[in-house]
Amino acid sequence: MIKPIVDERKCRGCGICLKVCPSNVFEIRGGKAYPSNANACIGCRMCETHCPNYAITLYFKA
Repeated sequence: MIKPIVDERKCRGCGICLKVCPSNVFEIRGGKAYPSNANACIGCRMCETHCPNYAITLYFKA
């Protein structure tokens, strides 16, 4: 299981994660990225590597 976590203190709501995610995991809620479709995450780490504020972390659980 993969769980995308957004640190709301770091997120600026730029939307880059929405653009680079091939699985449409994120949406903007209250001016911040939110993993509304977290179960669709394939663990490609595109959101994590492209976030300019390092606000997204993927947790991999067995």
